[in-house]
Amino acid sequence: MSLSVDVYVPRAEGGIEVLDVPPGCSDAAGWERWRTEVWGSEPVRSLGARFLPRLAAEDLTVAPDEVTALIAECDLIRTHLASVAEHMRAEPGTGPAKSLSQHADDVSRRLDNIVDAARRALAAGGGVIIW
Repeated sequence: MSLSVDVYVPRAEGGIEVLDVPPGCSDAAGWERWRTEVWGSEPVRSLGARFLPRLAAEDLTVAPDEVTALIAECDLIRTHLASVAEHMRAEPGTGPAKSLSQHADDVSRRLDNIVDAARRALAAGGGVIIW
């Protein structure tokens, strides 16, 4: 099973509406085990990340007024991809044996998808959910 990143908009009558993923976009946010092994890992938490580490305990809902901060957090993690990739290579549970650059590329692609969803959320006046 894998994590998905989606855009939602609040409904006037309450609740949310999850928008369809546009053609050419990906909703992949990592494997289910990435909740703890990547997004909730020590390298990510040590950066002061406050959104993605929450995935270790629950699905992540980012309110519309916090979407810009989510993008900044993704940018911060991207600048430390080497330490995240090193953690992934050292931890046997994070998937098949890969090189540091392969792990870094995997995380970078998922960050791209999250940031893309966040930008779509900003344009729609909505938020982001990773589940």
